[in-house]
Amino acid sequence: MTTETTLEPVRIGVVDTMFARFNMGQAACDELASIDGFGTKFTVLATTVPGFKDLAVAAKNLIEKDGCSIVVALGMPGSAPVDKQCAHEAAQGIMMAQLLTSTPILEVFVHEDESDDPQVLASVFDNRSRDHARNAYWMLFEPEQLRQRAGQGIRQGFGHAGPLELI
Repeated sequence: MTTETTLEPVRIGVVDTMFARFNMGQAACDELASIDGFGTKFTVLATTVPGFKDLAVAAKNLIEKDGCSIVVALGMPGSAPVDKQCAHEAAQGIMMAQLLTSTPILEVFVHEDESDDPQVLASVFDNRSRDHARNAYWMLFEPEQLRQRAGQGIRQGFGHAGPLELI
């Protein structure tokens, strides 16, 4: 008697915030949905929290309770000094959640003061969200994609910086 085993798709978590001025979670989910294997090789579990200080616990829950193999955590710190301090603390929480779960959580912050031009800022939000979603996929399924890009000055959000070369 032959028994067929069906492997469940790998789960990628996406957690975003209500506070961000752009729907970062939707951009990340749309990017992941455009990748071959979506729905069969991997699925996406998405959730939303009020602000970026809530991302760490939500990401940890996506890992521990929902079985996600990686999480993309998206948020927007404001431009005030207190926002920058809170972003630092939120980043530490995300790092702690990674260490506690031994699971990657890609912190994707777009600071409100990265551009004064709303169109440029919207583009940064969209690009950074999509690029990190793609990075999460590559980390799980195609790590050679990341290795090929090492040392190239590749940015998520703005244009690439390019590599430095010895003279």
